[in-house]
Amino acid sequence: MHRTKRLNTLRIIIVLATIALAGCASTRASNPVDPLETINRGIFKFNDTVDKAVIKPVAQGYKSAMPTVGQIMVSNFFSNLDDVVVTANDLLQFKLEQGFSDGMRFFVNSTVGVFGLIDVASHGGLKKHNEDFGQTLGKWGVGNGPYLVLPILGSSTLRDSAGLYVDGYTSPTYQIEHMRTRNQSYLINGINKRAELLDQEKVMSEAMVDPYEFRRDTYLLYRKNLVYDGNPPRQRYDDEESNDAVQPKPSTTNIPAPVSDHSPPSAPLLSAIITTQE
Repeated sequence: MHRTKRLNTLRIIIVLATIALAGCASTRASNPVDPLETINRGIFKFNDTVDKAVIKPVAQGYKSAMPTVGQIMVSNFFSNLDDVVVTANDLLQFKLEQGFSDGMRFFVNSTVGVFGLIDVASHGGLKKHNEDFGQTLGKWGVGNGPYLVLPILGSSTLRDSAGLYVDGYTSPTYQIEHMRTRNQSYLINGINKRAELLDQEKVMSEAMVDPYEFRRDTYLLYRKNLVYDGNPPRQRYDDEESNDAVQPKPSTTNIPAPVSDHSPPSAPLLSAIITTQE
């Protein structure tokens, strides 16, 4: 049954991708990265309604009932399981040193850290990394494709949706054969992640003029930053290209790059936004 659910998820992604391609060919989109904006906004509104009616109240109850130490242990446990996926993608990207480090993180936290409940590895200098198959595809030149808002899961792209599907097969949670236990694990992980966002919602709401555009733009910036390991190429604008054509390039290399008006939000805010989408 769990394989059927995965196949159904893939069918949804394929359908959305087909609609996106048709939309690109037949309509003029206001934003080239978001040709499905009308459909995406509808799904975004649906997700927001479900969140306010069900997910957020459940997360608030969880946060009130679960001691802080317990919440940290739950976060550590699922973060440790995630290190299996991270290590696999390290190797696919030929980040061998980082892959060894992340593999050791999983081993240390799974043993000394009592099945990952205690993050011993971080205190030992083994840094937590964030790698997934969507990043791996981006590393090897696969473009984002159209921006998508997935039901319940939230912000994604065609590339990241495919990555999410592939990563599911390497996840230790997916390998749990007992269906009820597996589904409970997914549920607890989702509620815990949503609870982590409760204290940051005020900051997010104050920063959002248009919640849909804000989450879309920050998601795309965040994912680009991850693909390029924190050093994405600087975007060039039309006026810069025209200036380059008529003006000689300066001989010095010490001129600082101009700051874009579209600077990404702070890392904690970006992290908060993306955590709920993963």
